[in-house]
Amino acid sequence: MNEHRRQVLQMLSEGKITADEAERLIAAMENDPPASANGGSETGAKAKPKYLRVVVDNSHGYNGPTSVNIRVPMQLLRAGVKLASLIPAQAREQVNDAMRQHHVPFDLSQIKPENLEELIEQLNDLTIDVDESRGQTKVKVFCE
Repeated sequence: MNEHRRQVLQMLSEGKITADEAERLIAAMENDPPASANGGSETGAKAKPKYLRVVVDNSHGYNGPTSVNIRVPMQLLRAGVKLASLIPAQAREQVNDAMRQHHVPFDLSQIKPENLEELIEQLNDLTIDVDESRGQTKVKVFCE
């Protein structure tokens, strides 16, 4: 076990960081190659995220605390966006009409791979706090 991983685990055991933060730090260290023998590593080359994570923590659910942790492979999302372009125009219009009927202003023809990549670049770490009468729900959406 290397020294950086040991430090992350030590911070976790001392309660300075959460388990999710520790997991993200360790994942970042694994994606960040060590400095090469010639004096450093490449700068500016950021690895593509492998997963879209959605974490929901509700401290006061109806039947006790609730925790949801969803990890979606980015390749699945990228493939889905590419497949959307193969939907026939007539079917695409039917989907768009159905979405509009449910008050969802969404146009399936606007889904393009470059739009997904732009969204991924902008999605560093999004946290949503939802206050409820029964407690607080925290939703985190991020890429790793």
